Formats: sequence, structure tokens, C-alpha cells
Amino acid sequence: MNNVFQIAYWIPLLPLIGFLINGLGRKQLSKSLIGIIGSGVVLGAFALSIAVFLQVKSGNTAALHYFDFIKVGNLSIPFEFKIDQLTSLFLLIITGVGFLIHVYSTAYMHEEKTEHFGRYFAYLNLFIFSMLLLVLGGNFVVMFIGWEGVGLCSYLLIGFWFKNQEYNKAANKAFIMNRIGDLAFLIALFWMAAKLDSVSFDTVFSQASLAKLSSLDITVITLLLFVGATGKSAQIPLFTWLPDAMAGPTPVSALIHAATMVTAGIYMIARSNALYSLAHLTNDVIMYIGLATAILAATIALKQNDIKKVLAYSTVSQLGFMFLALGTGAYTAAVFHVMTHAFFKALMFLGSGSVIHAMGGEQDIRKMGGLGKKLKWTFFTFGVGCVAIAGIPPFSGFFSKDAILLSAFQKNPALYVVALFAALLTAFYMFRLLFITFTGKFRGSHEQEHHLHESPPAMLLPLIILAVLSIVGGLVGIPDVIMHGGDKLGAFLSPVIPVHEGHHVEASTEYMLMGISTGLVLVMIIAAMYIYKNFTPTETKGFGKVLENKWYVDELYDRVIVKPLHWFAGFLNNIFERVIIDGLVNGVGKLVNYGGRQMRLLQSGQTGTYVLLMVVSMVIIFALQFFLRKG
Repeated sequence: MNNVFQIAYWIPLLPLIGFLINGLGRKQLSKSLIGIIGSGVVLGAFALSIAVFLQVKSGNTAALHYFDFIKVGNLSIPFEFKIDQLTSLFLLIITGVGFLIHVYSTAYMHEEKTEHFGRYFAYLNLFIFSMLLLVLGGNFVVMFIGWEGVGLCSYLLIGFWFKNQEYNKAANKAFIMNRIGDLAFLIALFWMAAKLDSVSFDTVFSQASLAKLSSLDITVITLLLFVGATGKSAQIPLFTWLPDAMAGPTPVSALIHAATMVTAGIYMIARSNALYSLAHLTNDVIMYIGLATAILAATIALKQNDIKKVLAYSTVSQLGFMFLALGTGAYTAAVFHVMTHAFFKALMFLGSGSVIHAMGGEQDIRKMGGLGKKLKWTFFTFGVGCVAIAGIPPFSGFFSKDAILLSAFQKNPALYVVALFAALLTAFYMFRLLFITFTGKFRGSHEQEHHLHESPPAMLLPLIILAVLSIVGGLVGIPDVIMHGGDKLGAFLSPVIPVHEGHHVEASTEYMLMGISTGLVLVMIIAAMYIYKNFTPTETKGFGKVLENKWYVDELYDRVIVKPLHWFAGFLNNIFERVIIDGLVNGVGKLVNYGGRQMRLLQSGQTGTYVLLMVVSMVIIFALQFFLRKG
């Protein structure tokens, strides 16, 4: 086995060590040392990930068996890693973007007390460890351990400022909604174990194992896994936790809700493509839910005024695009968009952090304006992110978005039209955010204006690097119609993800689709500039109020699910628990107590009473004996 693969276990182990050192030593270590350790272990994992990627690129893969984790009867679940093309790509995204966010955090979180600074970096390191375990796992159980780990870390990081009860509620909401999906994942895992006596990828995805599964088995397993993915990747109906998760520090939003955790569902389905390629019903469900999520979240983003909430709903919408691609069978396009989205969305979240940092914590874009004059680097890099997500060539988002739109067109032109509409909304609300925040007159207080300043180098450097990646990142997936053999990513992933074979589209049609989408996106950008360049806050009315209140989805869930559950819990507590259960338990006690009091009367201490009872007892015994014998 290759020497690099033999030390691959150090990739997740380094962040785990960083978690232990910073977590246990948070009261003793200085902030500088905490930052160096927290960032350094992720940089080390990134260096090892590059070495692994180069080995995989040269044609080497590995299945690493470490020890038997669970062994019961015929079921054997080893603790194993699988290193192949898909794994190596995600390792680079997680550790690369993760390292930049760690560096950014050293400056962004510097005002925290040393103890909390150490706690923050410990949580970040633990999150990176869990995410790496998720993508390295060679079976569904190891994947599930990482899956649960990122759920725990998201709870800890969203509720990082735990003295604020609203933030704690947001953390609880994320944790609970993820548990719903995780239960479905767990049931699917049990189903596979019962049918195949294995949950290892190599076994489950083999032709022999797939032949053992009925079409019902495959449909149920894939649907359950997809429900798990809707929790982690914030799809309808389990998407409302992600916008609330903006309660956490901004670098956390960039790490969890842009580059890594929310893409876990896409990774899991792409990894399981052998199962999903046989589940036509599930693919249709994924496709339509992804498209509906993309539209719903994009419409909500149109009227949000919190800079992070706009980006949060944008993330939900982009994840919908990825699921649309998965549902059409274009797994490579989905993974491609995961990569480009990690670049430009992490860039914009960190850019929003730079804005919030300059504004003294203010997040309402109606109180900003004209920041481009003071925050030139932030403005430039944020603008790059907006152009990339809008899908203007040759920025990264153009190529990945075009691959998804093409897959939708190949499936059904009507799907393409709806998906294109969602893409146009994306361009409009992102440039609305850009123009309201960075152009026009400043609308904040004089004190805020006086303190406006560009972010320190530790925050600007990650922005610049991510901006460069947002510009050039899409060049690994140039479609064949533009450059023959330009889709390097598809060729690289082909051993794991089969090349998508949709209906053939003529080159002229493909060029026309690119031209239409690019032209309409430019129209939307110009419209946003015309409307919002000199923005003046006004009261939202009519349908805009519905969008501002997020289609009242949270209120609907509260009325249909939360309040009935609270009523039912109250009924169980006040009626069933106190009247029936307590009544039964207390009744037994009272009965024993009453019986004891009555029997106590027999022990009166009077000899005459005892003699009388003895005689009566003897008469009864003789009578019973006489009648029984006679019978």
C-alpha cells in the first residue's frame, strides 16, 4: 500500500488533537497559541489531503481496514476508510476552505475572552474532524458517526453565545430538525444491515448485493437516506433551521452553512449513486423537492434585510439546485456545484462578517449603504462572489450552474424553465444585497460611520484567496461543447460517479441555452442596480410582506406541529400522568395502607378475641373439610 495512504488516518486525527489541546487548555493557553494550534492542525490535514489527492489523481485508491467495530452473528461492520476520487475532492474542500475560515476566525473572534476563544477553536476543530470522518468512512456506520458529529458541533457552534436565549433556541431547532432526518438515515442503515449483512460501500454497491434487494427495498432505503439528507442539507420540509442558524458567529456560518455540513447530504447521495440510479421514484422526489426548495428559498431571499439571512436563504436555494441535479442523475454536476458553491458562498459569508465587523455588529442592510468607499477590498471580493453565484462566464458559478441547467433541460424543458427562473432570482437578490450594502449613501449612525474601517489582513487574505478560487474554480469543468476534454472534474470522478447520459443536446442548442441564461442574468443585475443603487428604506407591503415573513412557514409549523405537540404533552402530563398513572400508583399504596389498617384490628391484644377467632377458624375448617369430602 502507498505510504501516503498508510498515514491517511492523520487527516482526521490532527483536528481531533487540536480539539483536545484547545478544549482542555483553553484557560491556560494564550489566544495566539490557540489560533496557531487550531489553524495549524487543519493546515496539516490540508497538506496530507493534497498528498492523498495527488496519489488518487495518479490512479491509486485504497480501502483501509483498521479494526472490527461491530461483529454480531453474520453482521460485520469494520472501522474502515475508503479513499477514492470523490473522497479526495471533498477532503480538499473541507480542509482547504476550513483552514481559511480558521485563519479568518483568529481576527474575527479576537475580542472574545481567552477561555471562550479556546472553546470556539475547539468546536471548530471537532467539526472538521467529524466532517472528515463523514467523507472518509468506508461504510454507512462510520459515515453516520461523522454525520452525528457535525450535527453535535453545529448545535455547539450555533449556540456559542449561549447567554442569549434566542441563540439557544436556534441551536435547539437545528439539533431537533436534524434528528428527524438522522432517524430516517438510521432506519435505512438497519434495513441495509438486515437485508445484506453489511453496510460497507464496496459490498452494498456491488452487483451481487443490488441483485438481492427488491425494487421496494431500494425505493425505501433511498427515500429514507434522502430524508436524512433533507435534514442535513436543509430541503423542504426540514429547511427552516438553517436561516435561524445564523445566530452563530459569522465564520461558523461560512464553514457549516456554505462549504461543509450542508453538503453532507449531497455527498451521501452521490456516494450512493449505484443505489439511486435504480430508484426512479426516489429520483423524481429528489428532483421536484430540490426544485421547489430552490424557488421557495430564492423568493424569500428577495425581501430579507439581515445580511446573513439573505446568504442563508441563498444557501438553501443553491442546495436545491444541487438536489435537482442529483434527481436528474447528474451527480457530477451536483458535486461540481458543491465545490464552486464552497468557494463563492464562503467568500460572501466571510465578506458579510467583514461588513458586520466594520459596522460594530449591525446586520441590517437598511442601516448600511456606501460601504464600498471605506471597505474597498471587502466590496471587491464580495462583488466577485455575487458575479460567481449569478453565473456570469467565466466565473466558477457559470460552469456548475450551466451543468445543472443542462441536466434539467435534458430531463424536461419545463424543469429547465423553472430552474432558470430560480437562477434569475438568485442574480437579482444577490445584487440587491450588494447595491444596498455597498452603494448609495450611508444610512447608519454617525458613530458607526466614524468607526468604519477595512478588516485586518487575517480577515482579508482568506477573502482574496476565495475570490481567486471563485473566479478560476469552474475551469476544471468546462463543458465539451466549449472545449473538448475540458471537463477535467467529470473525468476525474468517473471511476466513482458514472458519466451522466441524458438526452443528446445539439451544440447549437447548448450554446443557445448558455446565451439565454447569461443574457437574462445580466438583465436581472441591471434591474437590481437600477432599483437599489440609491436605496431608501420603505415599509414593505402586500406580497412583499409575505416574502419578508418567509411565507409564514415557521408560523405554519408552529400551529400545525409545535402547538398540537405541546397540547398533547400537556394532556399527557396533566391528565394521563397525574390522574391515570399517578392515580393507579397511589391507589395501590392506598389499598395496601387500608388493608394494613383493617388487619391491624385483628391484633387487639385481647385474649378472648384471639380464642374466639381460633374457634371460628376451626369451625370454618371443619365445615369446609366436611362439605369438600362429601362432594
